[in-house]
Amino acid sequence: MNHHRRQLLQAAGGALLGAPLLARAQGAAANWPAKPVRIIVPNVPGGALDILARLLESELGKTWKQPIIVEFKPGAGTISGTDYVAKSAPDGYTLGILAIGVLGIQPALRKDMPFDTLRDLSGTMLVVGNILLSASPKAPFNDLAGLVAYGKANKGKLSYATAGAGSSMHLAGEKLNLLTGIEMVHIPYKGAGGAYGDVFDGRVDLLLDPLFSSMPHVKSGRLKPIAVAGLTRDPSAPQIPAAGETFPDFDFASNLGIGLPRATPPEIIAKVNADVNKAIRSEALAPRLKEMGLTVTGSTPEQFDAHMRKSLKQFADIVREAKVKTE
Repeated sequence: MNHHRRQLLQAAGGALLGAPLLARAQGAAANWPAKPVRIIVPNVPGGALDILARLLESELGKTWKQPIIVEFKPGAGTISGTDYVAKSAPDGYTLGILAIGVLGIQPALRKDMPFDTLRDLSGTMLVVGNILLSASPKAPFNDLAGLVAYGKANKGKLSYATAGAGSSMHLAGEKLNLLTGIEMVHIPYKGAGGAYGDVFDGRVDLLLDPLFSSMPHVKSGRLKPIAVAGLTRDPSAPQIPAAGETFPDFDFASNLGIGLPRATPPEIIAKVNADVNKAIRSEALAPRLKEMGLTVTGSTPEQFDAHMRKSLKQFADIVREAKVKTE
């Protein structure tokens, strides 16, 4: 048998062997889901992750004609539950709500990450919630330029509160320090509840927290809006400037998404992506998400990967340059 004929036979044999594998993968997608699908919330009940899961539960149940079961697996700032999803069976029956900022930040802060986001998870960005930098009504400035000027004249005297160390709000404050040299002091709280009162009364100068939860206090006059911590203004509060207007690439919006193990057949990943993107734009969900202060974005798995690569580098650079500590 000559060499050319042997190559042709090997190629034909490979194609014959590959055909059943391809057919099985396509068949798996065609028949999926054939049983209930779980959505893991890597946090305690309540809050944006839980609400997003509940909204998807309702809409995807209609599309998939299967029960959608929401389960809570809190711990380690959403890392435990996300690890559970990453290591679950790659069959499309275990999905997870993703706090995408946490996935970008934590690898820079801890050496013991139990999974690798890019290697172990495929995901889709769903919604973005802007973060607001606001000030006590007693603060001697009213905008970002005034804050920076005051901070430079009073280095190390300004303080800013967040709902916790290692959050995107925390790193937004540290990035502002790096860009301006104003040396604000971070005051982390266990949740934002206690922070609001301290900023209202001027015990802490500034607050970084979701725009949606801050706006009622802006409207009541208990907080002064300084800037949205993103590239562009938020449609729900277009009168508030974006920090990105002054500092290009200043992007600390809070992205939420949904993910599943990367080893899941690509056809199932594509179906989940298409159906979830359709759900968040539906007449049933889109208005509810807007009421929550969330802007529908959607994405492809490839866009999710690109966003994660950018975030991992961005946050690693901030942690290194600002010498961020969480303990």
